[in-house]
Amino acid sequence: MSPFPYRLVATDLDGTLLRADESVSARTRDALTAATEAGAAHIVVTGRAVPWTRHILDDLGYEGIAVCGQGAQVYHAGEHRLLTSLTLDRQLAGLALSKMEAEVGPLAVAASRDGLEGEVLMGPGYRVQEGPLPYVPYEDPAELWAAPLTKLYIQHPTLSDDELTRIARETVGGLVDVVMAGPGIVEILPLGLSKATGLSLAARRLGVKAADTIAFGDMPNDIPMFAWAAHGVAMGNAHEELRAVADEVTSSNEDDGIAVVLERLLST
Repeated sequence: MSPFPYRLVATDLDGTLLRADESVSARTRDALTAATEAGAAHIVVTGRAVPWTRHILDDLGYEGIAVCGQGAQVYHAGEHRLLTSLTLDRQLAGLALSKMEAEVGPLAVAASRDGLEGEVLMGPGYRVQEGPLPYVPYEDPAELWAAPLTKLYIQHPTLSDDELTRIARETVGGLVDVVMAGPGIVEILPLGLSKATGLSLAARRLGVKAADTIAFGDMPNDIPMFAWAAHGVAMGNAHEELRAVADEVTSSNEDDGIAVVLERLLST
């Protein structure tokens, strides 16, 4: 049996490591355990900020470094502390919102505040996905800008996620970055920030290089991570933009797509 060919296994959470009920299958857990026993580190790289990620990491017994908030936060799960955190320039974000609304009309807006206990604020009209993740509604727009933010979320009443992302990039791409992270989730980030940014910082702490990394994901916000890693694996349920740049496509998150690839590599 050949040695496991990677020193780092980077996995997105939603639509990738997690099933629809936010659980991780026993098969996938076992495959990740086998990969780590073979010498690889497993690192979670997610768009979720730390407060929306921590309970999942704790349930997994995950004690290593995680990249959260689309790369803005590098979090030590075992020590429950932030190692790095990058915030969104609120003046630039406000300008970007104004320009977008001048182009497409009113947007529903939510925001993720910085920090280990950073609240997620939900504005009027923002469609909240069902689930256990906590949020705080707001009515006064001034509340949105009252504390440091890691990112904004935007929704439009009629435009699709793809259309909103494209128009936002065309309109404010020089001020902020815009990514689609999931159904109904279009995000405004600091310019130049991506999952690759945070993953490269975390990998450096672990003494691992891009050439040693295999990455798994499902949405366009995983494209920079795939570009950074040696091998990018799109889930069977992945967005077509990610599938187009992936090195391979595996089974869906519901069908243990991560385990399918890791088991193959472990048995080669």
